[in-house]
Amino acid sequence: MRRARARTEAGAVVVVLAGSIFWPAIRNTMATEAKSTRYEDLDSWPSLEVVKALYEGQLAAAAAVGPALPEIAAAADAAADRLRKGGRLVYVGAGTSGRIGVQDGAELMPTFNWPNDRVVFIIAGGEGALLRAVENAEDSVADAAEQISKAGITAGDVVIGVAASGSTPFTVTAIAEATRRGAMTISVANNRDAPLFDVCTNPILVETGSEVIAGSTRMKAGTAQKIVLNLLSSLVMIRLGRVYRGLMVHMRATNAKLRRRAELMVAQITGCDERTAIQALAQAEGDVKIAALIVFGVDRPYAADILARNGDDLRHALADIAGRPAPARADAS
Repeated sequence: MRRARARTEAGAVVVVLAGSIFWPAIRNTMATEAKSTRYEDLDSWPSLEVVKALYEGQLAAAAAVGPALPEIAAAADAAADRLRKGGRLVYVGAGTSGRIGVQDGAELMPTFNWPNDRVVFIIAGGEGALLRAVENAEDSVADAAEQISKAGITAGDVVIGVAASGSTPFTVTAIAEATRRGAMTISVANNRDAPLFDVCTNPILVETGSEVIAGSTRMKAGTAQKIVLNLLSSLVMIRLGRVYRGLMVHMRATNAKLRRRAELMVAQITGCDERTAIQALAQAEGDVKIAALIVFGVDRPYAADILARNGDDLRHALADIAGRPAPARADAS
């Protein structure tokens, strides 16, 4: 019978046994829950000194990500391989960690034109918990299993679980079930030896230690989690060909600012003038990659074919057409 240990954000060790949950004694051994003696009189400090301490904590959080860079890069490469085949990005979390995951995933559509139906959010307590805390939601293993089932997680998906403690029952259960279903699972946590690492395929440890305000993991731990997800999802999109020469060539131009940005990108990529860029974008219906290929003398249908043949990667597509005459246009008559 499968047996797994987990721990709530409050520090309660739990044992999950065949879908049931048992609660031994509370213990607080997690670094993220520890109290630093340095800040015992924090509330009596001058405001500037308090802010300095909080700021130092944010810098320490960023520095804590450094040792995890190899794991982040490896996870992003593996995730891109799965997503090329049509899989989905799935974010799992409770409380602050869940909200940070939603923030990362929600930005993928406007930044990289990632399809809305290929990003999924599995949040303890449901969508309502994003705005208001839902009592005991993070402890519900049944809700976690049910949400994974309803989402139809498969081996083609990439599931990212985020938890400061690394032992939140909801998140541990969800990641364990996703792994059982064959999905690639990435766990981001801030405590060494976290149970979340035992049930995933790709662990990412970011040791942020104790907080200035003990246990307030929305601060150092939350900042580090946000950085990890920024790096991870951005590298995934780069590997999927949605960035070229540092430009967001796959973005969707949904307002005047972004339409202007698209025009500048086409001009920068091709060296053409503004008018040519505008005309090419009109022919390409706003698609920066296709517009760039049009400027280089390729008609739209052939441009789309070249991109498809090269995995939607503009760099490879441009190399493909280098030195080759564009095919004659078909007679429209």
